[in-house]
Amino acid sequence: MLVVFFRALFLYIIVVVVIRIMGKRQIGQLQPFELVITIMIAELAAVPMENTGIPLINGIIPIITLLIAQLAFSYINLKSERLRGIVCGKPSVLVEGGKIVESELRRQRYNLNDLMEQLRAKNYANIGDVEFAILETSGQLSVIPKSQKRPAIPEDFKIDTQYEGLPVNLVIDGHVLTQNLHTIGLDEKWLQEELEKLGLSGPKELLFASIDTFGEIFYQKREKYA
Repeated sequence: MLVVFFRALFLYIIVVVVIRIMGKRQIGQLQPFELVITIMIAELAAVPMENTGIPLINGIIPIITLLIAQLAFSYINLKSERLRGIVCGKPSVLVEGGKIVESELRRQRYNLNDLMEQLRAKNYANIGDVEFAILETSGQLSVIPKSQKRPAIPEDFKIDTQYEGLPVNLVIDGHVLTQNLHTIGLDEKWLQEELEKLGLSGPKELLFASIDTFGEIFYQKREKYA
């Protein structure tokens, strides 16, 4: 039983490392060849995990081989436009100028119900409001609305806006993120002073705290201190 436990743990670590090396992708964002390799890696890990009579190396070598194949494919895809089109396919325009491209729907075996569902998920219930709906190689549907139907932005009204960068996390679950403080030229002493101004004794009271590019601090207290 102990052998099975350690074999399963070891193979789990191997698979996690391999998937991590392959890159950060959600299942819905995987290209076809990436999805195939991911499924095959899972299957190869499951066989020696279930059967202790099979040496671990018989599962590890094929997994490493598939990893090398995936990395090679990814590298070639970066360099070759032609191969990228063959392996990953090309985006397909399903709606153009507010009209459904019926021939492309048939070619992609994409029915009208699926199209309408995806458009509604993007907040476009009327096909006439859509300039382009593009089925990406990952299977996701990208929707570009007609210019008259897109939300208004400050540029439309000639309004100048201030730069808004990403907020910086300062405290997570009561722990100060010292590196983040140093990155923006601050320290723990400054943080303590600011928290005291907010009526807080220290970061231990906080579930989360961040600071935006305007110097405003957002925070939420932990339940036991609320």
